[in-house]
Amino acid sequence: MPSTIDLRSDTVTQPTPEMRAVMMQAAVGDDVYGEDPPTNALEERVAAEFGKEAGLFLPSGTMANQIAIRIQTRPGDELLSESTSHIILWEAGGPAVHSGVSCQTLLGEYGILHPRQFEGTIRPDDMHSVRTRLVCLENTHNRGGGSIYPLAYLQAITAWAHRHGLACHLDGARLWNAMAATGIPGRDWAAGFDTVSLSFSKGLGAPVGSILLGSRDLIREARRMRKLFGGAMRQTGFLAAACHYALDHHRDRLREDHAHAQILANAIREVPGFHLTPPRVETNLVWWQVDPELGTAAAVAARLREHGVLIAALGERVLRACTHLNVTRADCERAAEFLLRYARSG
Repeated sequence: MPSTIDLRSDTVTQPTPEMRAVMMQAAVGDDVYGEDPPTNALEERVAAEFGKEAGLFLPSGTMANQIAIRIQTRPGDELLSESTSHIILWEAGGPAVHSGVSCQTLLGEYGILHPRQFEGTIRPDDMHSVRTRLVCLENTHNRGGGSIYPLAYLQAITAWAHRHGLACHLDGARLWNAMAATGIPGRDWAAGFDTVSLSFSKGLGAPVGSILLGSRDLIREARRMRKLFGGAMRQTGFLAAACHYALDHHRDRLREDHAHAQILANAIREVPGFHLTPPRVETNLVWWQVDPELGTAAAVAARLREHGVLIAALGERVLRACTHLNVTRADCERAAEFLLRYARSG
């Protein structure tokens, strides 16, 4: 029987045999004491690539984002973010719970905010008003279909924020994909942001790990918050070694994931009742809407599951497929065939 094709997320990747071997050979120490060599080297390596002074290894992207908010705000402050960003939709109300921060959300075009949308968003300097303090952007934007922010937009938004005394955080969980798609280096993407988070456990295929980048002072405070949030770990070198391997061997092949996503997108365009949202697929995420006559998203996902294709139903009419290093071109071609054969038939 053919193997299952798991397109639910790029977080389902398994470490390659070569990555597992590197992990097992890692020289480790206690990271809480700052004595884990692979972790120290990873933090220095990624910070240098993105033009920041320091980095902090963390177990998850959610923790990285929430620590970034905590260290750049005070209770009673407000952050500005796109209404479908990961911080807003998928972090369990973290800004309110962890930092006492409220969120002013702006509706973007497939997750992308135009710089002009920020005009007039800062609350008045008044005892009755929340204090607007932080701008949080996401690149690539997951719920926006893996859309890539135009670099000029990021530059304009961060310049506006700094002119008004606001800090800026970039949720770059899939920034590696934006880099692969555009050829623009990480330092350029990160330049206007006070903090940047990146994930190793999505497109790069490491089993665990994210990193938060910023100034030495911010990362010193982030290290304290990591302890408070329960994220301080010990012999993290086994995980950091996997991240080093991913950086060395899995970055260039992200373009393959993008090409494979186009195979799925082209099939979806051929199915009456399916509608790509956004119509243009830029990276490894493919989102689409299902017309009522084809049933619910869950019903379509269940029908594909019968044929060994796993996709994510993320709303009553919303589906997502995500390509990654554990699905091949042949897998995506087979998945596309099932999309055409079975989803169309209802």
